[in-house]
Amino acid sequence: MACNCGGGARGPQPVVVYELTLPDGTVRRYFTYQEADAANKRAGSTGVINTAVQ
Repeated sequence: MACNCGGGARGPQPVVVYELTLPDGTVRRYFTYQEADAANKRAGSTGVINTAVQ
């Protein structure tokens, strides 16, 4: 029987990360929005969260 692994000819899927940019220029990356949001709240809710593709 043939293997139906679902791989096909497609390449790897891009990874979406959430970047938290703080006012002092520090950029931190998180794999979930919830992690980025929690870190932002710990920093006083002064940062900006953006999505980025790796």
